[in-house]
Amino acid sequence: MKLFLDTCVLYPTVMREVLLGAAGAGFFTPLWSPRVLEEWARAAIKLGPEGEAVARGEIALLTAAWPAALVRPRAADMARLWLPDPDDIHVLAAAIAGSAEGIVTNNASDFPRGTLSEEGLFRSDPDTLLRGFFDAGPDLMRAVVEKVRSEAERLSGQPWQARALLKKARLPRLGRALAEP
Repeated sequence: MKLFLDTCVLYPTVMREVLLGAAGAGFFTPLWSPRVLEEWARAAIKLGPEGEAVARGEIALLTAAWPAALVRPRAADMARLWLPDPDDIHVLAAAIAGSAEGIVTNNASDFPRGTLSEEGLFRSDPDTLLRGFFDAGPDLMRAVVEKVRSEAERLSGQPWQARALLKKARLPRLGRALAEP
């Protein structure tokens, strides 16, 4: 299953790493566009002068690891599509160009289900999607989250419990699932 990842799920880091870990575990094939990657780099400027440089480095690693994920929207799709926020039309057009089955976003109101279904797409927020992956493959998702948690500890120099890390990353349903016996 191909899923187009909106900027808001690629940045912040923990959410991105869990999503891409799930992709690496075979749950889905990720897609994104050059504009989405550029929006990520620009959003990282909020972290300070080095934020954009770090983001561009992460983007370079991401595109090297997933070269087939980059899709470009077609001009004809850009011209014919409508969304409540015209700045999001490129996401829908790129998802169509990449033959995605769905769009993963936290911006539900910007991607009406009816409009997406007309294009053969569904919308999912990352927490619901990842919880579904956990239900389908709990051991795989536990391994994904443990790798992300371990890396967060290494980078921050402080201990993290998986549930707290996921809650902070706006993935509380996945965190609760992991905590269940």
